[in-house]
Amino acid sequence: MYKSYAIEIGGKTLTVELGRVCAQANGAALMRYGDTTVLSTATASEKPRDGIDFFPLSVEYEEKLYAVGKIPGGFNKREGKASENAILTSRVIDRPMRPLFPKDYRNDVTLNNMVMSVDPDCRPEIVAMLGSAIAASISDIPFCGPCAMTQIGMIDGAFIVNPSQEEWDNGDLQLTVASTMEKVIMIEAGANEIPEERMLEAIYMAHDINQTINAFINRLVEEAGKPKHDYTSCAVPEELFAAMKEIVPPSEMEDAVFTDKKQEREENIRVITEKFEAALSEREEAEEWLPLLGEAVYQYQKKTVRKMILKDHKRPDGRAIDEIRPLAAEVDLIPRVHGSAMFTRGQTQICDVVTLAPLSEVQRVDGLDENIQTKRYMHHYNFPSYSVGETKPSRGPGRREIGHGALAEKALIPVLPSVEQFPYAIRAVSETFESNGSTSMASTCASCMALMAAGVPIKTMVAGISCGLVTGDTDDDYLVLTDIQGLEDFFGDMDFKVTGTHAGITAIQMDIKIHGLTRPIVEEAIARTKEARLYIMDEVMSKAIAEPRNEVGQYAPKIIQIQIDPMKIGDVVGQRGKTINEIIERTGVKIDITDDGAVSICGTDRKMMDKAVEMIEIITANFEAGQLFKGKVVSIKEFGAFVEFAPGKEGMVHISKISKGHINHVEDVLTLGDEVTVVCLGKDKMGRLSFSIKDVPKDKIN
Repeated sequence: MYKSYAIEIGGKTLTVELGRVCAQANGAALMRYGDTTVLSTATASEKPRDGIDFFPLSVEYEEKLYAVGKIPGGFNKREGKASENAILTSRVIDRPMRPLFPKDYRNDVTLNNMVMSVDPDCRPEIVAMLGSAIAASISDIPFCGPCAMTQIGMIDGAFIVNPSQEEWDNGDLQLTVASTMEKVIMIEAGANEIPEERMLEAIYMAHDINQTINAFINRLVEEAGKPKHDYTSCAVPEELFAAMKEIVPPSEMEDAVFTDKKQEREENIRVITEKFEAALSEREEAEEWLPLLGEAVYQYQKKTVRKMILKDHKRPDGRAIDEIRPLAAEVDLIPRVHGSAMFTRGQTQICDVVTLAPLSEVQRVDGLDENIQTKRYMHHYNFPSYSVGETKPSRGPGRREIGHGALAEKALIPVLPSVEQFPYAIRAVSETFESNGSTSMASTCASCMALMAAGVPIKTMVAGISCGLVTGDTDDDYLVLTDIQGLEDFFGDMDFKVTGTHAGITAIQMDIKIHGLTRPIVEEAIARTKEARLYIMDEVMSKAIAEPRNEVGQYAPKIIQIQIDPMKIGDVVGQRGKTINEIIERTGVKIDITDDGAVSICGTDRKMMDKAVEMIEIITANFEAGQLFKGKVVSIKEFGAFVEFAPGKEGMVHISKISKGHINHVEDVLTLGDEVTVVCLGKDKMGRLSFSIKDVPKDKIN
């Protein structure tokens, strides 16, 4: 039965239509927020695939360009692979939704969000986030919702609930908060050095709004929700755990995992697993238990590590709860590149390389915004298999790599210089040399140093760190860990990443495996990350490079900017680009001209760059009598010679103005290709420039 519901959020009405479309999906909601329309569906398989040992959740965010009245570009006039924005939006939806499915559920689940119409005042991303939560909640899929999400922007110090696209792009805060009925379950933020206190204020403003939305979703479930279906539990039997503890006592498992070397720990677990296999194969339950052994060993490790941390305050590598692993930083690791740096934290090591280029090489992003956008700063992150001691072919960046690169990019954008200050396109590439926890935060640190080494005049230094969490049976029974390594991430409850400067936060990414965090946990995590990042900047990064270099490196392109009259852009470009191409060919530079007359000349040879500037200035000059030019004789007529003094610019020297003495023929004095100095006499009756050679001052003659 078709039902329509509405709620006001941030001064705009969200309408949810249930039962109108997609009746064969487990759950579907047609969402409207202003004129933004998103179809959200939730579907699940009837049973798990054979051999599956994880929860196969897929979250999709589909950008249909008809939503903004566009036809896709290129030869194939249909949407192709997901854009970076679509991938990042899918990840933001996934992070709060995944923990709310049962931990022993293994059926395939897909949450699909199709953007069908976009109102610039109502961002489709937030509609899709709410749509997924609603579709899963009203479906028959086991889901421990509700879960609501709100976005907060900030302009001139004032918070804005679910800002428009323009407010989102131009404000000082881009915050997304997801909440259950009691707790915050996900935080994603980009910020312009916002103090921790203001960030907490914004987070809990969103959390309060989420409670109203959660109550609304509960009403939908009561009136239109389906009973949750039964499923086959994949939980490990307690009898198997009891048998494993007889074979390998907890003390022996503690000894196996208690090491700061990842490879040593993995070898210890391999030996223990073989011991389990040998012992269990002789049991009557072998046929039932052996297929579950991998998950059982994982759970045994998890229980052991969590007990050691929470009850004994012992971390697997022996560190104190608030201790950071050994740190190292260096710059100029790679020769000839424009800037490079390496940051090492324990067994996590990132090498970052920065490349500078003219503004013509900015990235064009064609998405659901009404206008084609550009990205001047691009941060890319790579995670090869050798960084974790594995072997597999490289298939290009996956969603995780794109997400990690975007987080480091978001962290550094607030401190980048303006285009006017530094007219370059900038690309930073973080290569993961070694990984054992929080490579995205190491990427932020390495990238900051590489930018400074490349001579990018960033406003201030940025660092990042991650905190983890282990919780007990009550809200008050928990322990926050500073600088988590891989094992603490796998077996812990939280990965809370924060980047920032001395002044404030530039980015947050928080994802958890439990049903939310209390406010004291959030506050402690933010305080811990601040303390850690200040230490990293002051005691490690600043000792490798304290401030940006005064100029770009030897092998980086140099850029000269000049301003010309916009009315004379055509003179510089010439017919079909002939003039500008001639300048480029003669000097070897790159030239970019904007509509307002800003000209950027880019090259590595300063002499040739200066020559290009001189040519452009000559072409755009207001020619007046008495000006001197150097040029080449390009044509000889009976009445005189034509001299090219800049690409595409010629003036005539009458035969009477060639020599102080009388000459019968131009060829008596000039030949084609001669380099001469001429003085401008103004324009003749036909509007052509008139030059003289004989009137050039003696001290100016070649």
